[in-house]
Amino acid sequence: MATIEECRAALEKLSDSMGHSEGNVRAAAALDRSVSCHLTDLDVTFAGRMADGRIDVRETLTGPPREKADIRLAMTGDDLIALVDGELNFARAWGSGRVKLEAGLRDLLRLRKLL
Repeated sequence: MATIEECRAALEKLSDSMGHSEGNVRAAAALDRSVSCHLTDLDVTFAGRMADGRIDVRETLTGPPREKADIRLAMTGDDLIALVDGELNFARAWGSGRVKLEAGLRDLLRLRKLL
């Protein structure tokens, strides 16, 4: 089982990758939205903001998110690490229910470029 520290490092790695992206991916990553990532096995939520092509984790909370973020993810810590490392395909994981993504329709359309 992944640790909280490993998961936070995975989010930082994802943020770095988004910050160095180009073209359509960079445009999709340029959203300015609140974001939360609930790790179901650890019962921890990372909450923050996606802005300027990066994810800024501002809080680590025990339990599910306290506020409804614009973009909400839920998965296990192991799945987060596998996604960031490229070992787990996001579309398949989302389609099978391993990863949950909730956002407004416009955000979902822009985020699909990141996937």
